[in-house]
Amino acid sequence: MTVSLDQPVPDFQAQATGGQTVQLSALKGRQLVLYFYPKDSTPGCTTEGQGFRDRHAEFLAANTLVFGVSRDGLKSHENFKAKQCFPFDLISDKDEQLCQLFEVLKLKKLFGHEHMGINRSTFLIDRDGVLRQEWRGVKVPGHVEAVLDAARALHEGR
Repeated sequence: MTVSLDQPVPDFQAQATGGQTVQLSALKGRQLVLYFYPKDSTPGCTTEGQGFRDRHAEFLAANTLVFGVSRDGLKSHENFKAKQCFPFDLISDKDEQLCQLFEVLKLKKLFGHEHMGINRSTFLIDRDGVLRQEWRGVKVPGHVEAVLDAARALHEGR
């Protein structure tokens, strides 16, 4: 099963930094941003995370929780979060459960070698667990602002 716009997102459970388990059904009543990124501590992923960090208070004001998601392990996530002072948690998706649910894996080429990697993507889920907006193949510049604008509009009922 995969996600579709304007449809409920299937309930999921995933391990995150801070020793917590994130469960979608337990977060009802809050909007969620799940941003999928390829790898901890790489330039684009660091810049994107810093953007969400720097606008975090504005996301909270729009009743929106932010979670970063990648296939990195919890130890790598904890180090990345601490080094960048991220006020939000990072979800470890080593088993690719969320990557498959949100269909963010794609064939990539690096130095002539093909491998499956995360296509940078972001998803906005409303208070009732319904997927309301998605951004796929994200380019980092201006992206956080676009997500924040959409979160605000959803929160305000626009």
